Amino acid sequence: MIGNIKSTIRNMGSEQSKTIYGLIGYPLTHSFSRDFFNKKFAAEGINAEYLNFEIDDVERLCDLVGELPELRGLNVTAPYKEAVLPLLNALDDDARTIGAVNVIKVFHDKHSGKAAMKGYNSDSPAFSRTIEPLLTPRLDRALVLGTGGAAKAVSHALQGLGVTVQLVSRRKSAATVTYEEITRSLVARHKLVINATPLGKWPDVDQCPDFPFRFLTSEHLCYDLIYNPDETCFLRRSLEMGAQVKNGLEMLLLQAFISYQMWTE
Repeated sequence: MIGNIKSTIRNMGSEQSKTIYGLIGYPLTHSFSRDFFNKKFAAEGINAEYLNFEIDDVERLCDLVGELPELRGLNVTAPYKEAVLPLLNALDDDARTIGAVNVIKVFHDKHSGKAAMKGYNSDSPAFSRTIEPLLTPRLDRALVLGTGGAAKAVSHALQGLGVTVQLVSRRKSAATVTYEEITRSLVARHKLVINATPLGKWPDVDQCPDFPFRFLTSEHLCYDLIYNPDETCFLRRSLEMGAQVKNGLEMLLLQAFISYQMWTE
């Protein structure tokens, strides 16, 4: 895979000086990022290209960065937002606090040719900006479904906005409740419900977390970080119970904008 990308870049000819950005994860068939960034670069006259790097082993990140001197930045998606941490040379303070990275800035030393990577998190500020205008006094407690990198970023953002967070996981721990432990009274106390799992993203559009949707009411706001499809199984079943819903498209666009700021600042 990496060899094919290198060949493509070498064959650019006069375009060889293009700055390269990209996305790592596995799989990447659901992602809109490549189209978004390449349209942005074309519209703004930026001499850059955004590529998908679908890698089935996070350790390949080091090979990718070392072999592509044109590479200046990466977005990170599932399942690598936490797994990349040991491979990075430095972390932004927020990324360190969150414990997950979805943006990597790549530095190439012109003299030694060596590369270094610094991790950031644009998910948390992007989510914060999208949820803050929707918060009301009754939305002061949230159930966050999932415990991965996206859930950590969302929890960090909510806590910064004064919202109490209860994580929900398939496995019991001191910090979580399981789906089986979700009662009507727990849902009644937590009017904000966020799907931070990958369940339901394209092409597995019929999947969703094992959440007791029957306990939802019109007072609930259900937010799915997934943006493809527009209406996930989680959102559809929430709507059926009269809940307000929001998908992850606005968050995607905001985190992309913040990512580019991080790469170029």
